[in-house]
Amino acid sequence: MKNSLFRNLWPLLSLAAAAGLAAQEPPLTLRQAIDTALGKNPEVTMAQAGQQSAKASSMLARTALLPQLNFTEDISRGDDPVYAFAARLRQRSFTQADFNVDTLNRPNPISDFSTRFTGQWMLFDSLRTQRMIQGADLMRRSADSTTQAINQKVVFDVVRAYEAVLFAQRRVAVAQHEQETADALLASAADHVNAGLAVDSDRMLAAVNQSARKQELITAEGDLDLAWVQLRAAMGVEDFARADLKPIEPHEFAALSLDEQMASALKTRPDLEALKLAQTAQSKSVSAARSNFLPHIAAYGNWEEDRDSFGGSGGNNWVAGVQLGIDIFPSTKKYELAREVAAKRRVDAQVTQYQQQLRVQVSQAHIHQATAVQALATAKAALAQSEESLRILRNRYNAGLATINDLLRAEDAQRESESNYWNAVYGNAMAYAETLFATGTLTPDAAEALQ
Repeated sequence: MKNSLFRNLWPLLSLAAAAGLAAQEPPLTLRQAIDTALGKNPEVTMAQAGQQSAKASSMLARTALLPQLNFTEDISRGDDPVYAFAARLRQRSFTQADFNVDTLNRPNPISDFSTRFTGQWMLFDSLRTQRMIQGADLMRRSADSTTQAINQKVVFDVVRAYEAVLFAQRRVAVAQHEQETADALLASAADHVNAGLAVDSDRMLAAVNQSARKQELITAEGDLDLAWVQLRAAMGVEDFARADLKPIEPHEFAALSLDEQMASALKTRPDLEALKLAQTAQSKSVSAARSNFLPHIAAYGNWEEDRDSFGGSGGNNWVAGVQLGIDIFPSTKKYELAREVAAKRRVDAQVTQYQQQLRVQVSQAHIHQATAVQALATAKAALAQSEESLRILRNRYNAGLATINDLLRAEDAQRESESNYWNAVYGNAMAYAETLFATGTLTPDAAEALQ
């Protein structure tokens, strides 16, 4: 009997256990959201494509150091006198009869199957190629730094969206609690009216308060839906299901001096490093443009076999040599140099401008963090005071010593204080994330301190 009962209950127990395990699944952590974004966000994909392109350009620049070898197979037929004479000569089939004047003037059509290998090698170009290679390597490193900068931007976007979800969840929880409090107040007001301790207008005020709290709850739930949409976009996913997140909590974050933060930013910001590398690469481009005015030395060679049919025999010949070249009227190269010099001036100005903007960003983040810490402390104290004031007013209202207007004003003050407090908690976290981002230290590991 017991075994039969156990067999009947086993499926239900299994389902209950599975449901319990599903309910115990860990919430989506900030690190998981960041890792997903770094793998799926399209901005990261585009940056990685830029890296691959820069690497290919670096390898392409090196090919200028290698000799070039080409193969051609040429098939031709004609009775042009010059063509016929040269074809017979290259085929080593020239005879005494071919010197006949009539044959020279009116040759019979002749076919020529020519197999040719040609090659050339730049032996020296006044270091132009070496400077182009150095510039391409610098641009490859610049692309790597750009990818790091984009990764940090993606991390910051995820942090901002994730913290926004946490804040929205907290607002929903607060709104739900306020809704429950408003319901209880309406019931209490009705009891007071029925007991003759309050007038009907008190009940109506409580009903209006209940409606206002319901509207706030609806708004908070809508903001939470929007925050999830933004988090999915930051993560680079569309079909990510909602998951429970660990509630937002207040944190104390380390704060460096402004000078220390500024020094860190100037040293570690990957976007500034990318721009400086591009600046150095442009200097190499200017040097390469100047090398264009100097002599270059190249070697060349040619081997050719000519036959009167595809599989027939014929003659072969070769030519090899070394060539010295100097541009006597380098008008085009002058304009190319002027263009590269202008580009260098533009990059120099961009670096200067970016350093100025960076100082502003770091200063702004430093001020935001200092302000957020003070705002959090003030909001915490105000919340404690408003909660104590509300407790006193509720006791007085229940004892018939205060009006419902007094109670509603106290609830409004407490509600505003609580909203300000959690907004300050959110602002404190975002100010710290902004500081990490401004100083170039917002890595996935550093972001975990926010949770």
